[in-house]
Amino acid sequence: MDKLYDLMDWASIEAVVYSEEDHPKRILGSHVTKDGVIIQCFFPGTEKVSVRTLKDDCLYEMEMEDEAGYFALLLEGDSIPKYVYVLEDGQNTKEVYDPYVFPGIITEKEEKQFQAGICYRIYEKLGAHPMCLQGVWGTCFAVWAPNALRVSVTGDFNGWDGRIHQMERLDHSGIFELFIPGVGPEDLYKYEIKAKGGLTYLKADPYANAAENRPGTASVVTDLKYQWADREWMTGRRKIQSENQPIFIYEVHLGSWRVPEDREDKYFYNYRELAPMLAGYIKEMGYTHVELMPVMEHPLDESWGYQVTGYYAPTARYGTPEDFMYFMDYMHQQGIGVILDWVPAHFPRDTFAMSAFDGTCLYEHLDPKQGAHPHWGTLIYNYGRPEVRNFLISNALFWAEKYHADGIRMDAVASMLYLDYGKNDGEWVANIYGGNENLEAVEFLKQLNSIFKKKYPDALLIAEESTAWPKVTGEAAEEGLGFDYKWNMGWMHDFTGYMSYDPVHRGAHHDELTFSMVYAYSERFCLSLSHDEVVHGKASLLEKMPGDEDQKFANLRAALGYMTVHPGKKLLFMGQDIGQHREWSESRGLDWPVLEEEKNRLMKNYVQSLLHMYREQKALYELDFDANGFEWINSLEWEKNLLIFLRKGKKMEDTLLVVCNFSGQEYEKYQIGVPYPGKYKEIFNSDNQSFGGTGFVNPRVKFSKPEECDERKNSITINIAPLCVSLLHYTKAVKKLADNKAAKKKTPITAPSKRKVDLKKELQDKIEKEEAKR
Repeated sequence: MDKLYDLMDWASIEAVVYSEEDHPKRILGSHVTKDGVIIQCFFPGTEKVSVRTLKDDCLYEMEMEDEAGYFALLLEGDSIPKYVYVLEDGQNTKEVYDPYVFPGIITEKEEKQFQAGICYRIYEKLGAHPMCLQGVWGTCFAVWAPNALRVSVTGDFNGWDGRIHQMERLDHSGIFELFIPGVGPEDLYKYEIKAKGGLTYLKADPYANAAENRPGTASVVTDLKYQWADREWMTGRRKIQSENQPIFIYEVHLGSWRVPEDREDKYFYNYRELAPMLAGYIKEMGYTHVELMPVMEHPLDESWGYQVTGYYAPTARYGTPEDFMYFMDYMHQQGIGVILDWVPAHFPRDTFAMSAFDGTCLYEHLDPKQGAHPHWGTLIYNYGRPEVRNFLISNALFWAEKYHADGIRMDAVASMLYLDYGKNDGEWVANIYGGNENLEAVEFLKQLNSIFKKKYPDALLIAEESTAWPKVTGEAAEEGLGFDYKWNMGWMHDFTGYMSYDPVHRGAHHDELTFSMVYAYSERFCLSLSHDEVVHGKASLLEKMPGDEDQKFANLRAALGYMTVHPGKKLLFMGQDIGQHREWSESRGLDWPVLEEEKNRLMKNYVQSLLHMYREQKALYELDFDANGFEWINSLEWEKNLLIFLRKGKKMEDTLLVVCNFSGQEYEKYQIGVPYPGKYKEIFNSDNQSFGGTGFVNPRVKFSKPEECDERKNSITINIAPLCVSLLHYTKAVKKLADNKAAKKKTPITAPSKRKVDLKKELQDKIEKEEAKR
């Protein structure tokens, strides 16, 4: 008894009892001393603890050294036996393994890489990972909290008591780590953090792979295992997603695309239920990809996922991580790419999440002029801190690795690039050169995109960047940011503004229609008509259009047609392809019942035909980012609201003549200059009666004539319907016809065949005989 007492480190015991120990393995667990093996544990509120050795099944009762629940035992010998604790509390008895005898899984090398911001698979170590250590199943927890006095794991498995599982601080990085035997998938947990000054609070795990469904905020232990069946898609993805292939993206908010009929019993569909419904619609319509508004965990439905609290966890609203893997797998098996919205620009102030995580501004800047968006009410990441960069870069890689994401669309990139974004004078701090560029964010984006493309060259990186920042899609090694595509926000604002005018007044705004082609090849653009354009009183696309109902639908057909024929990849938000009248709201499903109305049903048919035509015509995508893929025929008819141009593929015979009429006037037998002599067949017209139009189309092939027009030697005449987009496909048929005529003229006269000569002679003989009889 005295010997055990003398071996006790009472200062450390007090630190454990008062939950201020950040190196509990120095005292808890088992240690060899010159007097034997000392075993110590802390189980608050437990009346009796014994040690049962597993090899010989001997039971040794431990001494209670502190009434708070601190126990110790001295065993003879110089080797540590395998053992379990036997806890007795009244009538209840249970056995548990000692968590403090298991080694950590994070190596010193990984710590130092994390400190340098280059441990890109850190998500495999930080967070909660079920595993088997030394033959015992449990979960290894690890969290970065360098400024905390102490960190503990709490959960259902320990009564949410932060004194029981105090974590071990690693020497180099500020990471705390602990393997807890017996904890496994579906267990809820949080980290209890004691900050400097003594304030103690609970935090969700920034690296958690699953989270409790709202309004709960706990993290959930999960095992990311799934048997993928999308090998064919993944091996062919590089070609499918190359810049010379068609990309037309359907932007979706999963929670409101379709909703259960009885929302009281079931508020959302599960990922597994959504997969076949959504894939079926996408394939029917002809979209190539779906882009999901953020599926990362977020507490507030109204944020649409853009205020993320669980970056490594698909939201529990729609199911489990395995359910979401099924969703991704199913999409790929149906030949559909999946792009995930991702938010590295800011995060919410929710106290259970990352804000002031370890009692200090860990992920955000300390200075609110650098670390907060005053208008959004959110916090800005400190991109200059290597561990923060590591958190974000690893997260982008995580979705590509674990969930086979085909692309990442980064939200609010402009807010990252500019220090004064959304701020007034006095609300921001200039960079070291006195400018408003966020140099740390620029370097972060270059690092992220370089690493991502090196690891996943066949996955897409798309920037929502609303300014004229240069080389957003330029190579990072050449002073660019390294994105594959940039949302063309300038085109979107100009075009939606133009379309909102009455056709009578559009002529005065003609430059808003044509200006996009001035800079069309300065970046690799994606034309987007996204969710942001149909919320908060902006109205749906249909209701942005002027005129009566028929004119609105005609305008919308023309608008979507023009977007499709304009150079660049495309994105359209859900509901706009069926002519939804109401603007979108996350609180209800899309207005699918409008398809009972003929105009809406025909609108859906129109978009379906438009998308299938787009995918069939190489000229509409093959040279999207090559100036040789576009040529003006006439862009100056501002009084008539006409645009006429060519879209070209790599082969001349793929050329399309595009005629866009944004006026309410029809033009009969309108003469248009054409680039080549030949025939031009109308393959698509938005005024077709099957789409709800008037039918003022061109059913017959148009043969060019050698009559000069639009500074071209040859021309055709066509009918142009009001508010329409028409596409005519070029072929060389006229030349072939001319060749055939020439060939007939040159055909030599051949001698009559012997059979013809014989018949002629027989006939002559017969005539002579008849005459002789007479």
